[in-house]
Amino acid sequence: MRNMDRLRLAVQLIFTILTNGYTYGYLRGKIYQGNLKYTCVPGLNCYSCPGALASCPIGALQALLNRQGYHMPFAALGFFFLFGSLLGRFVCGWLCPFGLVQDLLHRIPFFYKRKRLPLHRILKYGKYLVLVLFVILGSLFLFGGFAKVPAFCKYLCPSGTLFGALPLLAANGQLRELTGALFLWKLAALIFILLLSVIICRPFCQYLCPLGAIYGLFNRFSLVQIHWEEEKCVSCGACQRACPVGLSVRQISLSPECIRCGRCVSACPENCLHFSGKKTVCPREDTVR
Repeated sequence: MRNMDRLRLAVQLIFTILTNGYTYGYLRGKIYQGNLKYTCVPGLNCYSCPGALASCPIGALQALLNRQGYHMPFAALGFFFLFGSLLGRFVCGWLCPFGLVQDLLHRIPFFYKRKRLPLHRILKYGKYLVLVLFVILGSLFLFGGFAKVPAFCKYLCPSGTLFGALPLLAANGQLRELTGALFLWKLAALIFILLLSVIICRPFCQYLCPLGAIYGLFNRFSLVQIHWEEEKCVSCGACQRACPVGLSVRQISLSPECIRCGRCVSACPENCLHFSGKKTVCPREDTVR
């Protein structure tokens, strides 16, 4: 398990550094606005982060929905279909900077650790509510009236607060004078999520992330799968114990909650789980919840 965790951590760190490598932005409190900003990275990566070289797909979707009139955001939908069909929530497990932050915080020793919150079966649908309420309806009309606003970015996104707002405020005194109740709300939400990450594995990913909600819809069909050789399985439960969100062997890879972290692959004593481009055979619907 340690080898897989080290590999994943290395990939997360390298990808975060490469996609947030605009050092001048951190030093001067400026946002990079070059041609690369017309492209998106697959993970949650704030456009307003002074180090960000590309855009966030959720931010791009909101920008397209914010346009005057009602237009189908084909560019964003195509982006989600491409990365969703190829990787599914592998993006969340390996390529998301805010996922990395939560993983590092969860490594902090604490006497009380949980994989899930109580009422997980209900709360896990929170990310779909955020997707509909803040990203789609919020961007179209709900919060701004006829003046459309990127509601998720403006009112909730903890990644934007951590990687965007805080570095900009640290480098720019004039911006600090403009902070008010909205910033304090977002800062409180960020602190709550970060503290909860010490106890719960990736609480934002499990319960609030709209990007994870989108990629999770592709998990059953994405090219990257964790293949289970059922005939070799001895039902020891090692994979479920290793899974950071407590998925059973029948749920691994197929469930929208699986982030393809690979811990189950490393933990399996019979080597009956492995990454594969081959689609996993789907069990009955009632076995995957």
